[in-house]
Amino acid sequence: MLKKNEIQPRLYRDAMANFAGHVHVVTTDGPAGRRGTTIIAACSVSDDPPTVLVCLMRTNPANDIFAKNGVFALNTLGYHHEGLANAFSGLGGLSQEERFARAEWDTLSTGSPTLVDALSVFDCRIVEAKDMATHRVLFGKVTGLRVGNKVRPLIYHDRGYHGL
Repeated sequence: MLKKNEIQPRLYRDAMANFAGHVHVVTTDGPAGRRGTTIIAACSVSDDPPTVLVCLMRTNPANDIFAKNGVFALNTLGYHHEGLANAFSGLGGLSQEERFARAEWDTLSTGSPTLVDALSVFDCRIVEAKDMATHRVLFGKVTGLRVGNKVRPLIYHDRGYHGL
């Protein structure tokens, strides 16, 4: 008989707190509306074609806007963006309009808001979405790209923000 270990969610979160991740604001705009949220779970999938993925809480119905619009922009934050990361994470209870008012935005190819002074911006059309447990993984083909200034990146580690 195999012994089955059940990993408790709290223990898993404690272990993941030791996992350092770059902080991003993922944004969308289109017929379903405009939205942005702070995420850590994002990465490169391929450079040919250029593809990234982002993971969003699917238990938050407001995040359905991303799939409905079919587009998103992944905005990579610098250390000087800590306040913006907090605002888009929901701390302070700001409306979407108030969150976007805290920075300068433009657009590249999809119409999603792109952070003018981001370290990098990946503007994407969603090519696939997959629901997995509490999250929805969006795969985006990069249709617009901006490389920003070389500044200290904003990292999330041990349940807090840090500069690298």
